[in-house]
Amino acid sequence: GWTGKLWAMEQGVKYTSMLNYIPQYILFTDADIEHSPNNLKQLVEKAETENLQLVSLMVLLRCQSFWEKLLIPAFVFFFQKLYPFRWVNHPQSQLAAAAGGCILIRQEALTRIGGLAILKHALIDDCSLAQAVKNTPLTPLGNGGEDQLFTSVSQGFSMGNFIFPFSSKSDYPIWLGLTETTHSLRPYPNLSSIWDMVARTAFSQLNFSIILLGLTLIGMILIYLISPLSLIWGIVHGNNLVILLALLTWLLMEIAYYPTLKLYQLSPVWGLTLPLIGFLYGLMTLDSALRYWRGKGGSWKGRTY
Repeated sequence: GWTGKLWAMEQGVKYTSMLNYIPQYILFTDADIEHSPNNLKQLVEKAETENLQLVSLMVLLRCQSFWEKLLIPAFVFFFQKLYPFRWVNHPQSQLAAAAGGCILIRQEALTRIGGLAILKHALIDDCSLAQAVKNTPLTPLGNGGEDQLFTSVSQGFSMGNFIFPFSSKSDYPIWLGLTETTHSLRPYPNLSSIWDMVARTAFSQLNFSIILLGLTLIGMILIYLISPLSLIWGIVHGNNLVILLALLTWLLMEIAYYPTLKLYQLSPVWGLTLPLIGFLYGLMTLDSALRYWRGKGGSWKGRTY
């Protein structure tokens, strides 16, 4: 079977093949996305001007409730850390990513990779699609080639892309960016709704690797929890140097997070909550792994994959 919404997307692609005029581009978007009037025009212009195979926007997610303000900007912040946009957009980088809410793809690119069928088991279909488009050469599949291609694009996270992120220049460049004018209307009114959204795919993004899970959790502790814990220790023991270093580290976190807070028009004060945010996202990632090991990972609209 097909995971998530991919089967519905495939029906749309099949419909375009029956039209008298085959479109040059296909737009994949979620039903709860409110596009700006010029969004499609700007996407096509971007693709045409820069000869891009795929153009994707991380739309502005809803950020109204307390939990949305606490965790949604951080979701975008962490996504950019996991998939640095400069690397994604660099033609010599193997790293590829896309945001499923808004993806414009060339029809020829979709044909080249073998269509959406190669992604039908992928949980993170947007990033798998981007990886296939950017890194799949124009070669006949056949003789099991489709299965090999599926294996390569469904792996998601690859440490090789970070240790050796740059290789020979890709002939199929892609682009991923942010927008302030195209919005998601999907609400996340409470912690559980955001928790489920993250836990559904977090372990998949780590390629279901215990090693990567451990490194991620250790990294989250070192980056986001050491500074507040050190601050408390420094105050209790009257160590001014530790207090100073802890405050400096916290300030650097605030500076790094500020552009995302500005994008979502939130006060810089929210940056002070980043240690708490990091702790919660660490728990969500761990829960994602536990769900997978219990056979309950990858749930989507009541179904588990």
